[in-house]
This record gives sequence, C-alpha cells and structure tokens, in this order.
Amino acid sequence: MARSSSGFVAGLTAAAVAAVGFLAHQAQANVPQELRGGPGATATPAASAGKAPRDERHPAALPGGFGTGERVVYSVGDDRVWLVGADDKVRNTFGVHPGSVDPTPGTYAVTSRSEAVIGTDGVPVEHVVRFTAVGGVGIGFSAAVDGSSPTPDPAVRTGGIRQSRADGEAMWMFATIGQKVVVIR
Repeated sequence: MARSSSGFVAGLTAAAVAAVGFLAHQAQANVPQELRGGPGATATPAASAGKAPRDERHPAALPGGFGTGERVVYSVGDDRVWLVGADDKVRNTFGVHPGSVDPTPGTYAVTSRSEAVIGTDGVPVEHVVRFTAVGGVGIGFSAAVDGSSPTPDPAVRTGGIRQSRADGEAMWMFATIGQKVVVIR
C-alpha cells in the first residue's frame, strides 16, 4: 500500500523532532554546570534583582552590570536582545516577541540549534537557538518563516522568542552551541 505524501512528511517531521530532542539532551549534558539554566545556574545578583536600569535617552542601550565578553543579553521586561562582542560592544540589538513562558533571569548557554522546525504554536520557524527549558517547555529564539509575530495564547505554553527573519539570521550566525545567554528582567 502506498503511503500518502502528507503521512510521509508527518513521519519525517516526527523523526526530526525526536532527533533534535535527543541532540538537545546530549548538548545540555555537555554544557558546564555554571552555564546551564535552572538549578545550579549562575545568576549575577543584578540579573536576579528587579528590572535592569535603563538609559532613558537611549532605550535600546545595553544595560550595564550584566556580564562581560561575548554574549547574548535578553531582557524579558523590555522584549529586547543585544548581541555583544568579546570587546563588550553591542554588535546588534532588536526587539523580540516572547512566547507565553519566560526564562528565569540568569546565565545560560546555547544547548541546541535547528535550522527549520515547526514551532509549538504550529507555525514553521527557522534559525532556532535554544538555551533552556522551563517546566518542560523549551525556550529559545526563532523567526517565523512567514514573518509573523503572533500574540501568544496564554492557554498554550510556548517558549519561542520570535524575532524578524533578518534578526533571526543575525542570531543564528552569532549564537552557536555553548554561546553565553544572559537573561535579565
């Protein structure tokens, strides 16, 4: 009996998702404890405190006191990302659209990446860069292939932090496996 093409694609997608999950688990197991999210993650006192101080004249400026060296800084309060070089200079900054589940402030590392998958909301996404999980929900940056940034349904637990396709490309090039990700308020 011939298999329908949609059934075949669904089978391939399921196998790909399972493989990515396995690889994410393997990558997480090889990340040093001080860079992992969750229990044992190192969170700077400032990252754990209230909302980061902002420069009122330059709202897109990187808040101080959140690490040094090459890193991704993500503000859950401002829905903004900064890609910071080894010299502590901002290489890029852009707004993002978070899912319904936020990561806890702290220091993490990129644990897995996928060039293209289906998001938990059913939207095809690309340039997925994952760095932690909260209550079984994977948290990471991605860009919707159709360019959409839907408002997340609070009844559905999603951890995708959506960015534009151009910003997704910048994140993909910058945030390789092991790259430090600092989450602030």
